[in-house]
Amino acid sequence: MAVNRNLAAFAAVNGAMAVALGAFAAHGAGPQIKTLLTTGAQYQLTHALLAVACALWPGYPRLVHFAGWLASVGGLIFSLSLAFLGFLSLPALGMVTPMGGVLMIAAWLLLVLAALRTNSSNA
Repeated sequence: MAVNRNLAAFAAVNGAMAVALGAFAAHGAGPQIKTLLTTGAQYQLTHALLAVACALWPGYPRLVHFAGWLASVGGLIFSLSLAFLGFLSLPALGMVTPMGGVLMIAAWLLLVLAALRTNSSNA
């Protein structure tokens, strides 16, 4: 089985970071940032798992490869922007969060295209 090792490693780092942020949100964060950290950690972890699935996708189609990177980078941007928004109280960082969201949505839509293609190994 072909595995995209770089994508899998990047996704695994995202997963570890998401667990750390979630744990901090549950045990050390003040009430004002707890919700931001929890939300960011949930989305980051979900999209880290999606990226791992893309890294392991049989045949390793290009659309799936790209979707995995969009999911992983989008989850990272989304989560970090919420964390920085909470820690630094900079409202301008709130404008970065939707960029991560758009990347995550694009990743899912690329997977739809890849799944519907009849010859997905060349997608």
